[in-house]
Amino acid sequence: MAPTTDSDEIRFERYVEEIAAIVGHADRRKPLEAYLTGLLLPGERKSVEPMAALIDPRHVGARHQSMHHFVANADWDDTAVLRVARNHVLDAMERHGAAAGWIIDDTGIPKKGRHSVGVARQYCGVLGKQDNCQVAVSLSIANEAVSIPASYRLYLPESWAKDPKRRKAAGIPKAIQFQTKWQIALDMIDSVRADELPPAPVLADAGYGNVTAFREAPTERLIPYVVGIGSETTVWPPDMEPLPPKKRSGKGRPASRLRRSANRQPASVLDLTQYAPKDLWKDVYWREGTRGKMTSRFLFLRIRPAHRDENRHEPRGLEWLIAEWPKGEKEPTKFWLSTMPSNTPSEQLVRLAKLRWRIERDYQELKGSFGLDHYEGRGWRGFHHHGTLCIAAYAFLAAERARLSPPEPLSFLRAAGLPRGFKPRGSASAA
Repeated sequence: MAPTTDSDEIRFERYVEEIAAIVGHADRRKPLEAYLTGLLLPGERKSVEPMAALIDPRHVGARHQSMHHFVANADWDDTAVLRVARNHVLDAMERHGAAAGWIIDDTGIPKKGRHSVGVARQYCGVLGKQDNCQVAVSLSIANEAVSIPASYRLYLPESWAKDPKRRKAAGIPKAIQFQTKWQIALDMIDSVRADELPPAPVLADAGYGNVTAFREAPTERLIPYVVGIGSETTVWPPDMEPLPPKKRSGKGRPASRLRRSANRQPASVLDLTQYAPKDLWKDVYWREGTRGKMTSRFLFLRIRPAHRDENRHEPRGLEWLIAEWPKGEKEPTKFWLSTMPSNTPSEQLVRLAKLRWRIERDYQELKGSFGLDHYEGRGWRGFHHHGTLCIAAYAFLAAERARLSPPEPLSFLRAAGLPRGFKPRGSASAA
C-alpha cells in the first residue's frame, strides 16, 4: 500500500528535499539522504564507514566515498541547514506551547590524539575533569516538551586560533578568530535574534552566568535571563545598595563613582542565603520526573549584583536571586540570578532555572543514538558538517515525537537486509 500524504515517510522525503535545496548540487542528494538515514538507524558507530556498510552493504566502497566527500569536503552552509532543522521542530513545538528558553550550553568530546581540530587539554564535562577533548558551544530553543539545538560551533582554543600551521591543516576559515565560549554564545544569541525566532529568556549554567559581561549583554538586548552563578558571587542584600558618589567639596572635578564603607558591603550569595530567615524558604514543584514529582526548597530575593560596582556611576538594577537548599544538605547548593520581571511567579522562575535538563537530554541522545561524538575526521568543515547532520537527523525525530501522540516508530527507515518494521535506536517508540 502506498504511503499516505501525511505519513512519516513522506515527511522525511520532504525534509530531505528541503535540506537538499540548501546543500546545493543535485549529486549531493543521495549522500545527504544516506547520511541522515544512517544516523537515524541503529549502530554502535555513526562514523562514515559503518553507516555506509549499513546503508549499502553491496557497494560499501562507493557509498563510503560519496558520504565521506559530502561530510568532509563539500562546501555547504551549516547555518542554513540548522535553520531548516530548527524550523522543522518549531512547527511541531507549537502544539506544546511557546518557546520557554534559549539555552546556552557546551559539550565535550574526548579525543586521544592531538591533531583533530580544536583538541586541547581543557575541562571536559563528560569526563568531569581536564583532559584532551574538543568542546562545542550550542544554543537550543526549548520548552518543557520539545527542544533542539539551533546553533552549534566548535570552541577554538588559543593554541589553535594563533597557530597558522594548525589552522591551515584543519582548514579553519580566516574569519574564525579566538573567542571565549561566552563570546561565541553571544554571537549565537544575535544570530537567532536576527532570524526573528520566538523570543524567550536566555538560560545558562554558572560557566556563563559567572561572567558579568555575559550577563550584561542580554540586558543590553532587552532579553531577560535566568543563569547559574557560583556561591562566591557578591550581591547587595535586599533594601541595600552602594553609597552614592561623594559630594563635591571645594575645587576640582566632582566624584562620580559609587562607594562602599565599612558598614555597607555586599555579601556572597552563600552567606546571604544560608542565614536568611527559615520562613522565607518554600517548597516548589517544577516537573514530573522519572521518579515522581521533582520538588526542593527555594529562596527568592530581590537584590542588586555587586561585581566591581565601585567603578560604576550608577547601581545595577534589581534582579532575582534564586537559591536552592535541598533537604539534608548542610547549606544551599545552587544559585541563579534572573532579570525576569518582579511579578514573575516563583514556580515559573524555578522551571526556567531547571529547564536546562532539556539540552542535557538532547546531548545524551545526540551522542548515544546519533553519534555526535563519533566523527573521525580532523578538519573544521567535517566536524561542523557531521554535527549539523546529527542535529538535523535528531530534529526530524524530535518533530515526529512532538507531532504524534502517542509517538510511533519510524518504521519506514530500513537498512539493506533488515526486516521491515525494524525499530531504529532512538526512535519515537523507544523514547
